[in-house]
Amino acid sequence: MFRRTNSEPETPTTETKAGGKGRPTPTRKEAEAAARARAKVPRTRKEQAAAQRAARGDTSRKMREAMKTGDEKYLPARDRGPVRRFIRDFVDSRFSFIELMVPLLIVSMVLGYSGSQRMVQLGNTVLFTTLVVIVFDIVMLRFRLRRELARRFPGEPTKGTTLYAAMRSLQMKFLRLPKARVKIGEKLPETYR
Repeated sequence: MFRRTNSEPETPTTETKAGGKGRPTPTRKEAEAAARARAKVPRTRKEQAAAQRAARGDTSRKMREAMKTGDEKYLPARDRGPVRRFIRDFVDSRFSFIELMVPLLIVSMVLGYSGSQRMVQLGNTVLFTTLVVIVFDIVMLRFRLRRELARRFPGEPTKGTTLYAAMRSLQMKFLRLPKARVKIGEKLPETYR
């Protein structure tokens, strides 16, 4: 009673008017299949865990690559932006006494375990001198960095910049991530936008 009398199947049509979409309208069957494919949710807990693991693996792979290449798109939020890029370059372009920290700590440990009272005192002196020089170096880094940030990025918030710079400078240069882009003593560009 309410059925169609035309037995021909529906054919997709293409709009030919100016401004048309330029492709045929999908049939209902095709549209529903595409919607199901987009909304396919893993059914079992095992499938969900596998899908999450795959997504996490892909994200962390992209993040690791970004840490090596410096690609801003996939860097963690703490490393993004021109201010953070400038801080990394600023820290990487200066010689830091922290680079000498590990060898001096090894020397102080060897001297501390030598058994002689005089060598133990010398080891302690080396250790405390190293710590004082490192603290002084971080304080100087803070003042120079704040001055450069105020000059290059006026009006930008500087909260967390000292800690970011100090944590980067406490790492050995070849272990820093994102990888250093500048060499020690290299002049930094004026703009970081």
